[in-house]
Amino acid sequence: MKRIWQFFKEAKAELKKATWPTWDEVSRSTVVVFVTVILFAFMLYLVDNGIEHAFAAIMGG
Repeated sequence: MKRIWQFFKEAKAELKKATWPTWDEVSRSTVVVFVTVILFAFMLYLVDNGIEHAFAAIMGG
């Protein structure tokens, strides 16, 4: 049981050493992630449609 408490004490000490991002940094990073996800989803959609049309052309449909 003592080892568990020691772990939590050390974890708390490490968290105090960490530098946390500001709200501005978090919001900007969130926007970048959303835009990136949307762009990759659109690119995947285009590739999927291209492959679908290629298979349709190969199969004669």
